[in-house]
Amino acid sequence: MSIPHKAHSPGFLAIVNDAKSRVREIDIVEYQKMSGETHILVDTREDLEWQAAHAQGAMHISKGVIERDIETKVPDKSTTLILYCGGGFRSALAADTLQKMGYENVISLDGGWRAWNEAGLPVEKP
Repeated sequence: MSIPHKAHSPGFLAIVNDAKSRVREIDIVEYQKMSGETHILVDTREDLEWQAAHAQGAMHISKGVIERDIETKVPDKSTTLILYCGGGFRSALAADTLQKMGYENVISLDGGWRAWNEAGLPVEKP
């Protein structure tokens, strides 16, 4: 289901696969079908990745600070959150953590930023 990605270490893949066993994932086609549904698109990539370009309308909360900042930025834990990163690995880890924090409707976008671009969806650049 995932778009090909760079090689990751076995330890990283093990924790990602563990997280993916507990989180809901959708691909870019499923995301596009959600166009009328209320949700917040969250870019979990690092600052430099966000600054280069990001999905139009996305909120930026990098994986490194999402646990610290999410409750301030999105206090309603029933809000549907669609998380994306470069390919769907970091977003799955972040989604798993947010679920542990009590967020009820967290979804990881499989394929992430690469899938977004390949689908030709709108982007914002500084």
